[in-house]
Amino acid sequence: MTMKLQPLDFEKPISELEQSLEELRRQSRENNVNLEPEVRRLEAKIEETKRNIYSNMTAWQRVQIARHTARPYTLDYLQLSFSDFIELHGDRRFAEDPSMPGGLATIGHHKCVVIGHQKGRDTKENIYRNFGCANPEGYRKALRLMRMAEKFSLPFVALIDTPGAYPGIGAEERHIAEAIAVNIRDMMTLRTPTIGVVIGEGGSGGALGIGVCDRVLMLENAYYSVISPEGCAAILWKHRKHAPEAAEALKLTATDLKEFKLVDDVVPEPLGGAHQDQEQAIANLRTAVVKHIEELKKIPMEQLLKERYEKFRRVGFFAGE
Repeated sequence: MTMKLQPLDFEKPISELEQSLEELRRQSRENNVNLEPEVRRLEAKIEETKRNIYSNMTAWQRVQIARHTARPYTLDYLQLSFSDFIELHGDRRFAEDPSMPGGLATIGHHKCVVIGHQKGRDTKENIYRNFGCANPEGYRKALRLMRMAEKFSLPFVALIDTPGAYPGIGAEERHIAEAIAVNIRDMMTLRTPTIGVVIGEGGSGGALGIGVCDRVLMLENAYYSVISPEGCAAILWKHRKHAPEAAEALKLTATDLKEFKLVDDVVPEPLGGAHQDQEQAIANLRTAVVKHIEELKKIPMEQLLKERYEKFRRVGFFAGE
């Protein structure tokens, strides 16, 4: 999972200071000169700059962090947040979908069924994983695993990270809209605790197809939206250069959605995003999921189903309606 981090545009002041720090340390080593006071001052300036930048990020900057290629993906969490992961393949109807791996796992002391969207880190892997955009068979595999979770009374955990479901001709021919709609319907009545976590991008129906859960969590720098900022900008302003304005208008950040009660909990990330300290981000997700599994297991099933129904019926209602 270790890779060289490329700074985003708004991170360049930090990157420039870090390069200056490295150059200062190099000169100290090569010339055998004690520059420790200057090094400490520069380190303090870097930390201050990081706090200033990362504490005042715009919605568009958070979208950029959510899409960072060094960010932990579903398989990273399955390897390190979960244990004993056994991948299960195929929807028993058409094919296997590599963009949505899932299977049996353990998190904390809880056995569970888990599934999530998987992106690639390079061109070859992205083509194999379809850029994290699942086909109908991915959602039908997810439903098969949900029903398995229900049958064996196992909590179901969904890790959401997709720009949206795949819109290609083949997906339309195999009824992508119907596959997502069936999942949304059946998740409402699934007789087992369900938890959805938006770990990166939460795009439209592609996210909802595995996201109708008792608890919906979001990582601090993830986003969850009916449309991408670029798509919104193309419709409203006829040009994607207005994506930053669209991101603000869409209210797609974890903070906004928690305020609107569309998500139940925000999982903190290390300063600068999950890719800056992947081990800490992975540990934070594990802690949050275990906490909610333990809470949900204490609720009687009929009450759980009632609360799930009421939770989603409240979506879209505002004061005065």
